[in-house]
Amino acid sequence: MSAATAQAMIAVIEEFNDRWNARDIDGLMDLITDDCVFENTSPRPDGERFVGKAAIRQVWSGVLQTPGMRFETEEMVASGDRVTTLWVYHWANGDGSHGHIRGIDLFTVRDGLVAAKLSYVKG
Repeated sequence: MSAATAQAMIAVIEEFNDRWNARDIDGLMDLITDDCVFENTSPRPDGERFVGKAAIRQVWSGVLQTPGMRFETEEMVASGDRVTTLWVYHWANGDGSHGHIRGIDLFTVRDGLVAAKLSYVKG
């Protein structure tokens, strides 16, 4: 993979993450393929799988309503058609305290769009 290709793939995921943190569901839908696959981190142990924009929009719309929700990217690596991100997910609890969890996403990028987002967490 050329450095330019890797950088272009990383740019797609950086834009995806910016739209996620902006809670821009329409912008997120513009960055995924019609047949995109999303594998959630719950329920344990394997998570739930969603396929296609309608199913993904529904689940992500709910997540975007989480008080204090934001993702902080710690590291991002591109290889082949994949981008792996190491992240921290933050939220606010009902009592005002804050929570977080660490994890990774394994993205597949196809034609400049996210074709898969497989999510995994620690703990």
